[in-house]
Amino acid sequence: MKVAVPKFYRPNVGLMLIAPDRRVFVGRRPKLPDAWQMPQGGIDRGETPVEAACRELGEEVGTTRALLLRESREWITYDVPETLRPPYWKGRWRGQAQKWFALAFTGTDADIDIAAHTPEFDAWRWTAAHELTATAAPFKRAVYVTILKEFADLVS
Repeated sequence: MKVAVPKFYRPNVGLMLIAPDRRVFVGRRPKLPDAWQMPQGGIDRGETPVEAACRELGEEVGTTRALLLRESREWITYDVPETLRPPYWKGRWRGQAQKWFALAFTGTDADIDIAAHTPEFDAWRWTAAHELTATAAPFKRAVYVTILKEFADLVS
């Protein structure tokens, strides 16, 4: 299935994993130690966005203990600063186009294992939704504002 994403943007999914107390899972990327972000990852060839979201949950969070609550209505794009663009992009993309998924976490903290696969995060925590934009990398803040509005009823 071909994913219709804006030109020059890499197809990607974002995950808002929501704890029973409505806090949100965030991880810290080793290359951006002052920034905390929700899990995200690329959509592989032949994969649907929801399939990518399930795979990324297992890879980045190390759990599958979640229920799908909602998918974002639109693709949300952001530009990645040139200095942070991966070399393997080879200039094909200027940023990412994301479909976001809100997921209800059904496990316990012991079910989370960020080292289960090749670690994307070096630390993780639960955070209040209103703190997401303040702790995110500056180039992702507008995405977080957008997705917080769309999923506001799930985290407030």
